[in-house]
Amino acid sequence: MQLTSLVARLPYPSRAVQQALAIAAIVTQGGIGVTGSIVRVTGSGLGCPTWPQCFAGSMFPVEHPEYESLTQWIEFGNRLLTGVVGIVAALCVLAAWRIQLTYPERRRLVALAWTMPGGVVAQALIGGVTVLTGLLWWTVAIHFLASAVLVWLATLLLHAFNEGDEPPRRQVSESGRTLLVTLVVAMGGILTAGTTVTGAGPHGGDPDTPRLQAPIESLTFVHGTFLVVYLVVLAMLGLQWLRTGATPRLWRRYAAVWIVALAQGGLGSLQYALGVPEALVSFHVLGSMLVIIATAALWCAARDRGPVVSLTPGPAKHAAAVSH
Repeated sequence: MQLTSLVARLPYPSRAVQQALAIAAIVTQGGIGVTGSIVRVTGSGLGCPTWPQCFAGSMFPVEHPEYESLTQWIEFGNRLLTGVVGIVAALCVLAAWRIQLTYPERRRLVALAWTMPGGVVAQALIGGVTVLTGLLWWTVAIHFLASAVLVWLATLLLHAFNEGDEPPRRQVSESGRTLLVTLVVAMGGILTAGTTVTGAGPHGGDPDTPRLQAPIESLTFVHGTFLVVYLVVLAMLGLQWLRTGATPRLWRRYAAVWIVALAQGGLGSLQYALGVPEALVSFHVLGSMLVIIATAALWCAARDRGPVVSLTPGPAKHAAAVSH
């Protein structure tokens, strides 16, 4: 109750602040995945060989004959970014909490906001396991997939700041809803299959890291097949909306998904043809995050939860009552 009283004394977050925090959550949750790929392609994954310390007895990089200073600082820098992600996540919770004190019906907003710091804690633990197990490929895969889920949730959080809490009213037909669910499942397949390609590929985060012993050609074929399924379902969705009609908002989100999905597919093909150069790996991870964001935005545009009422302070009686 005392903490609630303190939150009630905070200034009510303006519309600009609400938007900025939610966008920052998307950027930081996705960005930590991209910087993690930089750690991997530079072979810096064990630059700090222990966790949570960098070296035994030190939270910071130290001179060591077995570890180059650059790889130490790349890995340590990625760990420091986790703190930035955590700060943004905490601010999202405070903003959502402060809003709920004035608008008690905004429970869903607060629940989504809490997934951000919860995800930071989970990612820190997964990262610890990844380091302590010597960067086993499946631990790295879990680390990436957790980031993917958090980017999806951060996108939902951005939309929650801008919509009401009424029961969702579908903007698509039942079959359209089924296609959207299938689209999301196919995206999950793309991401999961992509982690197996990475697990068998040349960039393991450390030269001595064991790789997934499977033919990379077969894994790439499965990865590409999921992309084809994703694009086919996306095309079917568009054809259905041409017959039944769709809102301008849906069409804009739909076009954005096509743009990022085709760009990502082209980048992946180029990456494979060139022998997986380091720079393209990180761009491909960035592309993955953009596909997640675009697909989540399309998902949110397919339902209407009514007008948002919490962009301005409005009646202050609830917050005032709590603060006293």
